[in-house]
Amino acid sequence: MSGAELRQRLAAILAADAAGYSRLMGTDERATVTALDTARSVFRQQIESHQGRVIDMAGDSVLAVFETAAGAVTAALGVQQELESSSGTVPKARRMRFRIGVHLGDVIEKTDGTVYGDGVNIAARLQGLADPGGITVSESIRSAVRGKVGTRFEDMGEQTVKNIADPVRAYRVVLASEAAGQIAGQKTTARTAWRRPGPIAAVAVILVALIGGVALGPRWASDVAPASVENMAFPLPGKPSIAILPFDNLSRDADQDHLADGITENIITALSHASGLFVIARNSTFAYKGKPVKVQKVAADLSVRYVLEGSVQTSGDAVRIHAQLIDALSGNHLWAERYDRKMTDLFALQDEITERIVTAMQIKLTDGEQMRIRRRQTRSVEAWNLLGEGTEHFYRRTKADNARARELFNEAIKVDPGYGLAYALLAWTYWFEVQHGWGDSRDESFKRAAQLAEKARTLNDELPDVYALQGALHLVQRQYEAAIASGEKAVALSPNHATATALLAVFLHNAGRPKQAIRNMKKAMRLSPYYPAWYLEVLGFAYIDTDQPDKALVAFASFVEREASSAHTAHAHIGRALAYHALGRDDAARTAVKDAVDSDPKTSATTFRRYNLSKDVDRRERGLAILRGLGLPD
Repeated sequence: MSGAELRQRLAAILAADAAGYSRLMGTDERATVTALDTARSVFRQQIESHQGRVIDMAGDSVLAVFETAAGAVTAALGVQQELESSSGTVPKARRMRFRIGVHLGDVIEKTDGTVYGDGVNIAARLQGLADPGGITVSESIRSAVRGKVGTRFEDMGEQTVKNIADPVRAYRVVLASEAAGQIAGQKTTARTAWRRPGPIAAVAVILVALIGGVALGPRWASDVAPASVENMAFPLPGKPSIAILPFDNLSRDADQDHLADGITENIITALSHASGLFVIARNSTFAYKGKPVKVQKVAADLSVRYVLEGSVQTSGDAVRIHAQLIDALSGNHLWAERYDRKMTDLFALQDEITERIVTAMQIKLTDGEQMRIRRRQTRSVEAWNLLGEGTEHFYRRTKADNARARELFNEAIKVDPGYGLAYALLAWTYWFEVQHGWGDSRDESFKRAAQLAEKARTLNDELPDVYALQGALHLVQRQYEAAIASGEKAVALSPNHATATALLAVFLHNAGRPKQAIRNMKKAMRLSPYYPAWYLEVLGFAYIDTDQPDKALVAFASFVEREASSAHTAHAHIGRALAYHALGRDDAARTAVKDAVDSDPKTSATTFRRYNLSKDVDRRERGLAILRGLGLPD
């Protein structure tokens, strides 16, 4: 590309994103798509009428460039006001609300109109700092529109944002016609959770606090703004509910991320054993990793009352952990502690934090739950670290990462041959080979997964991950009742385990109990509002088997939107075909069959029969006859 095709200039950038979009799609896809189309029209009209130009409207996001800062802010105000007024009849939990960020800075503009550069990146980061239905702007915007826009600005202080070298001073836009351009105070601790120290401050904390200087307390504010029950995405559970945010790694070594993640995951796992608690799954809380989110936003998006956040710093064999538990409804901190320990005390420290949470939330544990919460998987910090590093790769779900995770799990076992959880996760790596065809022989991978799962069970017979995997192995062997029994055992051991609950739904559906499958899958989706796409595929086929083709189409459409080219996309299109046929729309059904074959040319009646695990053979064959009639090749 020649330099003549690029132009650097000053511009006002507006970036917007729908709050809780995935959760809204999972609840009611059709209504969400309609609301998104309406919102896009509002954005386009406001942007174009204020000397702006839409750059992109991909998915649930909006990016626009303006000639003036005042035009960008006025358009943002107009969007939020119009969306708020037009949603008055919509239940608050179902309203589509956007976060908007606005920045004035340098951009690089191509001849096709697209823009790049830090100006765009900062606007996107400011958007992440905004409340749902709110607007956050930079210092450059506030200065440029002083006295020109009928609103005021509330100083949020300097914010450290991802991939931007220097802190960004941010301001929350307050919808008030008076005091245009004024700053409403210099501190807003009631609206801001604790901020990470900058690089220099972090070094100072480590040198002074860990090497023997003055003891420094947490940097958290004394309280936060209360969350509103009316703005929750879902009704609050009937028992105490909590989300554990990923602990921040404040060490200078980025390789220590797995330490902070491991501590977070251990606390989630321990609390998930408590039947008297509702604990949001790792998948969903880790969606906030590295993002400067607010407690109110987390509580509203995940619909929980309590939020735990913390940080980890290491220096040699010393570790410092800050942790605080917040009641989001009142805005009060139930407790906030700083712990300075040796790495050798790390496991005892995690137990202590977990017990403080349980005590603060006034949870009564059964004897069995008390044992499971405190049960040690290993006494070796080295083995635990290896497992944590392997888990990072494990969750990435690629062939190369699966292989690397396996290497690290094997190293953990060498350090601690009695590490049951390491054997369990090692078994799962072989199961992924079976699922994705990553190994040389599916039969050998299946056999190895079964052997390792049994080895893990003999070492620790209370690992829910082991029973969930054994349920999957039983299902492939068409041992339906054994699969359900294993799935129920996994959920009984960890009632808040979203993946185990979703797998139980799979077992129930294939065993001919689709209504129970739907109930369990919806429970899994509630435990993990940012659930993986495969939940939708399972839910769609369960809806077909309960004669709910309309709901099946919504689930499959949402799946295809999220996984447009995955290995299971063809299966979702097959599901769409069956749903359209049930609705008497055979032209649409034929198109769906064609989409299935286009997605995976190997799709045929033969492969459908081979990989279908349903116990109800007659239903399967009726479905195949329908699909052949719609054009599915033999």
